[in-house]
Amino acid sequence: MLYDDFYVKSLIQTVEDWPKEGISFRDITPIFSDPKGMRMVVDAYVHRYIATDITHIACIDARGFLIAAVLAYELQKPLILIRKKGKLPGKTISQSYDLEYGSAELEIQQGAVKEGDHVLLFDDLIATGGTLFAAIELLTGQGAEIKEVSAIIDLPDLGGSQKLQENNVPVFSLCAFAGE
Repeated sequence: MLYDDFYVKSLIQTVEDWPKEGISFRDITPIFSDPKGMRMVVDAYVHRYIATDITHIACIDARGFLIAAVLAYELQKPLILIRKKGKLPGKTISQSYDLEYGSAELEIQQGAVKEGDHVLLFDDLIATGGTLFAAIELLTGQGAEIKEVSAIIDLPDLGGSQKLQENNVPVFSLCAFAGE
């Protein structure tokens, strides 16, 4: 099934004033209840990454898990979970970050990646880049190389994808909501 940007973008809902007033939240949840949309999204990523040197897929809590888990299965790659503080068992490494509506902390398990690993970092959307930069710090701090940051949605007006690219991090998204 070919990827249809218009179709997938039409599934994404905008929830105003969530999680706080003034935020227009882009909700990918409807993609998961639409088998055609879900297939298009997964297939688009499989086709993009099947012939690459990616050795691991890392994903960010929680919506990033949903597509990344399927992608890791399809590409037969290990899946690395990057979670909110206190959600991972065992020894972890943490990194704090700011987001457009507050601050938080991410963790990864110690030894989840190692020197020479080539990682695709996946999240549901790219906003200010704070979450992604924290995740990059966690992964590269253990020696991994970020091959690309990938998301379903880019919000270019918030500047995250531009900041990533300015820091020599390749970025890919399936669709963007600019000026909307």
